[in-house]
Amino acid sequence: MKSPAGRDANMADNERRNKQILIAEDNPVSRRMLETFLTQWGYQVVSAADGLEALRLLEREDAPPLAVLDWMMPGIEGPQVCKRVRERSDRPYTYILLLTARTQKEDLLRGLESGADDYLTKPFDAHELHARLRVGQRILDLQDRLLAADKELRFRATHDLLTGIANRGVALDAIRREHARRAREGGSFAVIIADIDHFKRVNDTLGHLAGDAVLKEVARRMVACVRPYDTVGRYGGEEFLIVAPSVDAAGALALAERVRNGIQATPILMDADAVTITASCGVAVSGPSQPFDPESLLRLADEALYRAKDLGRNRSETAPVPQSVTVSSAHLLAPAKSQLR
Repeated sequence: MKSPAGRDANMADNERRNKQILIAEDNPVSRRMLETFLTQWGYQVVSAADGLEALRLLEREDAPPLAVLDWMMPGIEGPQVCKRVRERSDRPYTYILLLTARTQKEDLLRGLESGADDYLTKPFDAHELHARLRVGQRILDLQDRLLAADKELRFRATHDLLTGIANRGVALDAIRREHARRAREGGSFAVIIADIDHFKRVNDTLGHLAGDAVLKEVARRMVACVRPYDTVGRYGGEEFLIVAPSVDAAGALALAERVRNGIQATPILMDADAVTITASCGVAVSGPSQPFDPESLLRLADEALYRAKDLGRNRSETAPVPQSVTVSSAHLLAPAKSQLR
């Protein structure tokens, strides 16, 4: 999740971007006059001499978010440019102001219905143009803030706020998704439950802030050890969940060992303290011969994790293949049992 400083930097970038403006005017004298005014007001100006050039510039990925279009232009007219731009809903919004010598109400309504946000009749007053552009800029700034807020809400809904990795719900959804894919296409996938060894000692001896720092660093090291298409999520407390697509038992155990070794590779530095952290991992695989459902797969990985703890911790264990599997959703919904570990 971005820090307040990072969010402020993004907002400053957006405000600078919202000072970029396209002017489309076929009359070179009028175009030059507009360029002079806009430059004096602090805008970064891009110019077009006809409607086709204006449309090409507005369809680019780096199109200016503000545009002043003359109604009458060679190629295609301003309202047609507006209509074409509004058809591209996959692009960031462009605030469009039409300049027109037309004063009939029907013409002005047609311009607005084509997608223009505002209009100004010629000959225009420079101060009025400046004021209307400031309105457009405020609307674009507000839109950026709303989009940023929406993005942050989406992040909070899908990520663990302490570590920044996927939250429990997203990790469990990944298991369900891989289970459905395996049933549809065959193959296998694995679930790994990793638990930090003796985590309570960190909190008891160094404090909860140090414990938070350990959780964040362990999450970072885990993400660095897995493949780009694996899912790493915080399962609860000091427990983490890895969902590894397209992997058999040997590959899943190798992945768990890579993660375990990555966690303990170097001490975690916290002010004057340096703490070596280890973890235990339980591995379960769903494949063609044993197509476990998500609940059973989680239970098997949990049992393998308990066996790793019983055998001395700081190791990875694979779930044995049972003769029969009892399906239960209790584990999927219950909180993690990390306090026992």
